[in-house]
Amino acid sequence: MSPRAPRVTAADALAALKRAGFEVIREKGSHKFLVYPDDHSRWATVADHGKQILSPMVLHSILKTTGLTVEEFIELL
Repeated sequence: MSPRAPRVTAADALAALKRAGFEVIREKGSHKFLVYPDDHSRWATVADHGKQILSPMVLHSILKTTGLTVEEFIELL
């Protein structure tokens, strides 16, 4: 059974994604758009609203589009 997704802020998620190799390609308002340099089918949009915790559904969506598992994401934190 896989572990539960951690409760993280957008800043934590962005830092973990950058450690995984994702790069911010643009920003619009509070939204940051990231892409993996070698595989543009791996991407994410993260809404950075300060210290607000991301909802589990948003984090699940980020993990799904980036291709990361919960275990890999936890290691990157």
